Amino acid sequence: MAGPIRQTIDIKSLENYLEKHVPEIKTPLDVKQFGYGQSNPTYLLTSSDKQQYVLRKKPPGKLLSKTAHKVEREYRILHALETTDVPVPKTYCLCEDDSVVGTAFYIMEFLDGRIIEDPCLPDVSPEHRNEMWRSAVTTLAKFHRVSPASVNLASYGKANGFYNRQLATFNTIQDAQAKAVDIESNEPVGKIPHFDDMVAFFGDKDTQPQDRSSFVHGDYKIDNVVFHKTEPRVIGILDWEMSTIGHPLSDLSNLLTPFTTADSPVARSIGRGSETFLPGNTPGLPTKQQCIDWYRQVAGWDPRPDMTWGEAFGIYRGSIIMQGIAARYALRQASSARAQEYAVQMRPFATVGWDLVQQCQRERVKQGTKAKL
Repeated sequence: MAGPIRQTIDIKSLENYLEKHVPEIKTPLDVKQFGYGQSNPTYLLTSSDKQQYVLRKKPPGKLLSKTAHKVEREYRILHALETTDVPVPKTYCLCEDDSVVGTAFYIMEFLDGRIIEDPCLPDVSPEHRNEMWRSAVTTLAKFHRVSPASVNLASYGKANGFYNRQLATFNTIQDAQAKAVDIESNEPVGKIPHFDDMVAFFGDKDTQPQDRSSFVHGDYKIDNVVFHKTEPRVIGILDWEMSTIGHPLSDLSNLLTPFTTADSPVARSIGRGSETFLPGNTPGLPTKQQCIDWYRQVAGWDPRPDMTWGEAFGIYRGSIIMQGIAARYALRQASSARAQEYAVQMRPFATVGWDLVQQCQRERVKQGTKAKL
């Protein structure tokens, strides 16, 4: 996973810093760069006593976004969570002095485990598949159970109105992306199907989940956790760049997206859902309901009344992300070879979200809750 250095750093300067501030990391260092961590360059450090560590830094040059690449925030939450029962890598230092390696960086423990991209968890036994999913779900619940104030991070984000803030942000982003014009066809990317109707639904106070506040990871999913090398348990959570304080339903919905999209023939038809997640198709794979039960038993609140709402919002969010890729493709600025594929999938994927909105409306009516569009 770690190989040649693509973005150079001053290794001697780093060694001098560590000798002065973190003497437990023994120099000289062997340094390699990971293939992932493209937002924030990530390096594997091997010390002279063969211990391994991870360094994450801001990218060099002028940053396009003032809100991205916040390695300081990543360090803050990782360091705070070390005192809890949430499995995170140990942190060693945060250096905000650009003169050391060019940009701010922090160093954390290297977790020698398994990162598995396929959420179906192939190549493990049915028993381990079940336990690994259970561990991923309950680890998230433990994280949501931590009070930000209890680890001195009450100021890490706003305590209320998470989904309304998300709606305002996505509305602005969607409008800008829709106006992107293909440089060859001169056709605009266009709006997300049912966008205005979905915004009206999600913004309706009568349909929204009860406001709730906890830490949120922002991109909690199977390939952002590290499993033990042989045991079916999570030993760490990665990629904290989007973490904040918000509504825990957003993380749970994101984790369970493979189950949500598997239920949609439209999502499956465009390759955004897999039949492997349909009940009974993969030995040992839990059902969505089992995952929700595991979560609520540990988290201390019941997400079941609002799960469809959360799933619908998650697909709505995903369709805007896909629209962004489509916009970059229209301008021929997308780096991914699959960018055109995302552009084609954007509209049908949005209809998956609209179907869930309609399902949620029906459920609200059954629950005796006013649901209007």
